[in-house]
Amino acid sequence: MAPPSLNKKQKREEYRRKLGEQTATDGAVQMPQKKFFRQRAHANVFSDHNLQYPRTPAHMDWSPHYPAYIDQDPSNTNLAGARKLLKDVEVVDIGCGFGGLLVGLAPLLPETLILGMEIRTSVSDYVRSRVHALRLRQQQLKAGVSQENTPQQLEGETETLPDADADADVPATEDEVGTTNALVPGNYENISGIRANTMKFLPNFFKRGQLSKIFICFPDPHFKARKHKARIISESLNAEYAYLLRPGGKLYSITDVEEYHHWILRHFIVQEGEDVSAGSSKFLWERVEGEELEQDPCVTVMSCETEESKKVSRNKGNKYVAVFRRKENPDWPA
Repeated sequence: MAPPSLNKKQKREEYRRKLGEQTATDGAVQMPQKKFFRQRAHANVFSDHNLQYPRTPAHMDWSPHYPAYIDQDPSNTNLAGARKLLKDVEVVDIGCGFGGLLVGLAPLLPETLILGMEIRTSVSDYVRSRVHALRLRQQQLKAGVSQENTPQQLEGETETLPDADADADVPATEDEVGTTNALVPGNYENISGIRANTMKFLPNFFKRGQLSKIFICFPDPHFKARKHKARIISESLNAEYAYLLRPGGKLYSITDVEEYHHWILRHFIVQEGEDVSAGSSKFLWERVEGEELEQDPCVTVMSCETEESKKVSRNKGNKYVAVFRRKENPDWPA
């Protein structure tokens, strides 16, 4: 008797299970394909998503995310009893999407731990699968195992899943196939992804002054005025970013919506005649411009390597970049 056929959801779950069980000894590494990780483009940031988050930054267990950086001293644990890392996470991509920025930054900052934070369940699963596959590929390259530069089907998975998205049945993209058949600095051990609602719980993950860079790439514009409260750039959230960024750290933003770009500028730059004495964090920021902005390699990666930036380039759209430096803390009056 033939086994019952799987429905679309079951096929996706089976595909993800097999993807997660890949090892460096399995032959050609299968890169994840987005059609098996589809989800709605938007998520309600004010809803209860049954998220797991640490009580404080000192309770966060980072060891599953960066196993190559675990402190080998078993007695060196945090408040939750988890093994500590040799260094702290310093770079965060808020709303990392499918992880293009993480992959682009990994060889650029090989000694820096980089984290992508994404609220959508399937998308964050894709990021973790992608990082896992990239690490396996690096292990094979170091061992001298050749890699085919073509998409491979996992054993037992030969069907194309129907999907409501327009591009669900197209061949795997270069990002999904993986075109880098060379060792890269850091071997992608310095990047990871996590499911989180940064609007609610960002300070639960990072302590004051821990971060050196924050990236906000192509955020949801929330065009309707009644939805502006859900924008990831706001007066209250900017104060959190200033709290988490160390003096001299940078916040990078890019959008293809001109109105949102001006919104960002208004929320970081003191306007003429504006009073910022009433608890505003604007005096803690200064805009990075000119030659420093042009020569920053992180701006190049942000503008070219993310999935959304490539989509904007294909559509010949505009990209609006703004980078802000966290100023030194002022001398508070006694």
